[in-house]
Amino acid sequence: MAQSAPLQLLPLPTSISPSFWHRLTSLKLHHLGLDDKPVPIKGCYSLGKTVPDKLTGDSVGISGALELDEGSFDLDVGHGASAPSPHPDHFVLRGVLRNYNTIEEFKRADKAKLLSDLGDQIWAAVRDSSPETTLADLNPFLMITFADLKKYRYYYWCALPALVQKPGWEIVEGWRDCDEPALEQIDTSVILLRPGGVTASLHAFKTFWAQTPPKERTLVFSDPSSHSNALGWPARNALVFLAHSPTTLDPPVRRLRIISRRESKQLSCVVQLPEVVDVASPARPAVVGWEKNGAGKLGPRMADLAPLMDPTRLADQALDLNLQLMRWRILPSLDLDKVKNTRCLLLGAGTLGCYVARTLMAWGVRKITLVDSSTVSFSNPVRQPLFEFEDSLEGGKPKAAAAAAALKRIYPGVDATGVSLSVPMPGHPIPPSSLESVRADVIKLDQLFEEHDVVYLLMDSRESRWLPTVMGAAKEKLVINVALGFDTFLAMRHGLPPSSDAPILAPSPGSPFRGKLGCYYCNDVVAPQDSLTDRTLDQMCTVTRPGIAAIASATAVELMVSVLQH
Repeated sequence: MAQSAPLQLLPLPTSISPSFWHRLTSLKLHHLGLDDKPVPIKGCYSLGKTVPDKLTGDSVGISGALELDEGSFDLDVGHGASAPSPHPDHFVLRGVLRNYNTIEEFKRADKAKLLSDLGDQIWAAVRDSSPETTLADLNPFLMITFADLKKYRYYYWCALPALVQKPGWEIVEGWRDCDEPALEQIDTSVILLRPGGVTASLHAFKTFWAQTPPKERTLVFSDPSSHSNALGWPARNALVFLAHSPTTLDPPVRRLRIISRRESKQLSCVVQLPEVVDVASPARPAVVGWEKNGAGKLGPRMADLAPLMDPTRLADQALDLNLQLMRWRILPSLDLDKVKNTRCLLLGAGTLGCYVARTLMAWGVRKITLVDSSTVSFSNPVRQPLFEFEDSLEGGKPKAAAAAAALKRIYPGVDATGVSLSVPMPGHPIPPSSLESVRADVIKLDQLFEEHDVVYLLMDSRESRWLPTVMGAAKEKLVINVALGFDTFLAMRHGLPPSSDAPILAPSPGSPFRGKLGCYYCNDVVAPQDSLTDRTLDQMCTVTRPGIAAIASATAVELMVSVLQH
């Protein structure tokens, strides 16, 4: 008889798809926040296989890996992570993920205790010998992570714990090819076999093998290993289960034929323990299982997704990141989707319009339409942050279109549109030759009001705000008005009549403000008049401290966000 050799078991590596990290990012931002409690996940492994080398024709083994992707977080109701894999010859394992909030916490995590706790869980499954015990119950895995969401770097370390059998199983009849026709349709990770092609689940070994001689007891393992002389890692705890589970089976499991079922063939060997295991002993064997890194040492790995990501998507996620952080601790009830989906119409693309547009983008607003009838002058770029010197050359570009183009350059994900349009003003007579163009402008303005939720009044003169104010009240839109003095400013929302039930505007029925919120003109004795004709230059232009415009614009946007939350 040939000398026995130890049974070799090949560690199961992890293979993590970028989609897994994208899903973790979304989970962290939108749901977990600062919560670092374990999250149940699942992974699956496939059968080992052998393929021919295209250059040499030699056979090359490809072992299966524990695969994790975006579906790893989808746990079916009623099955948890033990739901069957949708792919044939893929087998599901359950696990937990612990995502730490800082890299320091990740480094300080007690890896030995984490592994030991999982070892206790496996040992409890071995000793309890539940009739529902499966290979997945005996092979829970652990993943600890830290997600650097600003740089899209993910630090992680995986463990697939295994109990150390001492003394270990030894091969007494070496590996050889085999062919068991009864196994062709097997779709489980491990089964028991006895003569006649009769099969049973792993947990039933005490009764299934009760009348079976030791030499005819067979364990069939769906094997991720492609090595000709080694089994895959998940078999390790299955063998511990058979050897240590309390049983009255006589004789106990000390000798086994193992069939390694792989993608293109079956291998078999016979193993045995050199001595009978004392199943009455409650002592848990030692546990191993932390995965080695790329350098072949025990330690974490790092996945850097930034080079793989589309820059536009990076900008999207970076914008959402800064906003979502407010919900983690300071304001959990903040409804960012409501802000993001609000369609904003900015009447005026000058100093106020530029600052309001930038602040709206910072809040994640995706739909911004700017309306203006003028062009960029040489005095504009230093005060109006969406314009550059080149925009003022050759007579100047249309302000609305130039501002919209600048918004898209800053953030490609914004839906920004510029519309050149003149707003009719009281006190400014319309010459007969301009009636048709003014009528077209009013029709276009009416259409823009219908297509937007919030309207900002950001024009140069007081009377230019009259028509939009009336239209906003008639169409029950949220109107935000911003006006500047030398060292003062006004930022106000317009109210609606008591009968209004517009959900975006109307205070609750019991509110003391219902029906009492006025507009820019409510205290006027007479209608707005021409404030531009027969005025000196300092009376026609807005003379204000340069910093006031940014303050007023930011206040107006914050006012809108507050109204939307209520």
